[in-house]
Amino acid sequence: MIPPKPKPRADRVSLWRYMRLFRQDILSAQPARLYRAWMAEFKTPFFSSFMVNEPALLDVVLKERPDDFPKSDRIGEGLRPLLGDSVFLTNGETWKRQRRIIDPAFEGGRLRDTFPAMLAAAEAACARMGSGEVEVEEAMSHAAADVIFRTLFSIPIEHEVAAQVFTQFRDYQRTQPILNLAAFLPLPRFLPRGHRRRTRETAKAIRGLITRLTAERMAEIEAGTAPDDLATKIMTTADPLTGQTFSTAEMVDQVAIFFLAGHETSASALAWTLYLMALYPEWQDRVAEEAQALENPDFSVMSRLKLSRDVFREALRLYPPVPMMVREAACPERFRDRDVPKGAQIVLSPWHLHRHERLWDNPDGFDPNRWQTENGRRCMREAYMPFSTGPRVCTGAGFAMVEGPLLLSMLLKRYRFERIEGKDPVPVAFLTVRAKDGIHLSVTPRQEA
Repeated sequence: MIPPKPKPRADRVSLWRYMRLFRQDILSAQPARLYRAWMAEFKTPFFSSFMVNEPALLDVVLKERPDDFPKSDRIGEGLRPLLGDSVFLTNGETWKRQRRIIDPAFEGGRLRDTFPAMLAAAEAACARMGSGEVEVEEAMSHAAADVIFRTLFSIPIEHEVAAQVFTQFRDYQRTQPILNLAAFLPLPRFLPRGHRRRTRETAKAIRGLITRLTAERMAEIEAGTAPDDLATKIMTTADPLTGQTFSTAEMVDQVAIFFLAGHETSASALAWTLYLMALYPEWQDRVAEEAQALENPDFSVMSRLKLSRDVFREALRLYPPVPMMVREAACPERFRDRDVPKGAQIVLSPWHLHRHERLWDNPDGFDPNRWQTENGRRCMREAYMPFSTGPRVCTGAGFAMVEGPLLLSMLLKRYRFERIEGKDPVPVAFLTVRAKDGIHLSVTPRQEA
């Protein structure tokens, strides 16, 4: 059985029809030819877009000349009410300064330090899972948010403020499309950006709660009583070039993106992985057997969860949480014998790249063994970017590759997940790749040996 994939639109539609489709779901709004094209051009009355799938061009944009292709403000138009000037949206020297402060918190040694908090969140997720029909997107959202709060602020999801942030963010995710009208139209800065009232209100509430947590932590740092977690590490790290640390206001922006990137994307990836395990029970049994290594686990156990890692990696290939990224040409270019004007939007689509018919063997199939093949290893280097790549690679990529296999292994060790006939999920893209009506699975506890 092939994992579900959105049905592509007709090859030619009007601009206004395309905008409506894009606002509903950016995946089914695209034509099927993008799964074979090395490059495709899309024109609007206001700007040109070029989707790039050729590995050599991806290297130019993301690795060789990233400063010539800054992140496009068109994505930021929709996300700025929540994310402000976070590292996800900034460019140039501002972004470089932010990364110099943030990156040390996610280095290898710090992953080991965060493992106990991750493990505690995974154990709590297992305790909450229960049995019967479970909507696993909701369950994994809860689990991923718990991981973020425990590792960032040393508080569980049950903490009063953490619980409010989680609830408010769930509302925000349901009201915020990945692009709004301002992404298509060149609106002057003084005009409203077309955000829904509910989106603005929810973003304001979330930022207010994050401000409270951040201000409290700043006070604890000054008093010498702060726990040694990610928030403390980031807030006490000085820019090696200027000696300055983040202010409370700057830290609020960064916490907002840590929560979005670390919770929303992980929840998406874990939910789709559990669905794939239900779809392929033979793989589920193999991962559950491997998970027996999790007796009294410490960080070293991660090196033994090889099947879980490959399964999670394959889920990220088929259902990359961030399906598209947009850069902007800072100067005129020429790609594949086509002129790319200054200001053109360069669309990089992990969704299409990961399923590209001219790159991958069995591109739409689920095959965790592919990572051991020559084709799989080559595509891993050239055509796999669930966390982006180059200087702007997600700073939490290593974090996610510990969190995902760990939670997957612990859940499969204790529970069996089965597909419910007639309730197979349909992928759509809101902030991340989610299921149109959720992912409903039948959950039963495994018998203890």
